[in-house]
Amino acid sequence: MKRVLVIEDDPDIIELISLHLTDLDCAVEKQMNGLEGFNAAQASSFDLIILDLMLPGMDGIAICQKLRALDNFTPILMLTAKAEEFDKVLGLESGADDYLTKPFGIREFIARVKAILRRQ
Repeated sequence: MKRVLVIEDDPDIIELISLHLTDLDCAVEKQMNGLEGFNAAQASSFDLIILDLMLPGMDGIAICQKLRALDNFTPILMLTAKAEEFDKVLGLESGADDYLTKPFGIREFIARVKAILRRQ
């Protein structure tokens, strides 16, 4: 079973994502605060981190940069409302493996998750 950490502050999105990840036979840990999510990513091993950018406690860019600086290379899928090219480039250059903007199609989300997990 794959382990996925979801760091997202919107309760509706976190539940939707969790439901579909469970259907993919993933164990899901949910965090709604950036700092708590960062701590969870450091405390345990995951196969994938799904990361929002705009979070209370610590933003997604900082989380991604700090994880990479600590040699944590767990794949990261950024899932955010920030859709400008600048934001996408910043997210990818900060260490994210993929970037998906909200609103998103659930089939595309699932396809991206499957593609990342296949590489594990």
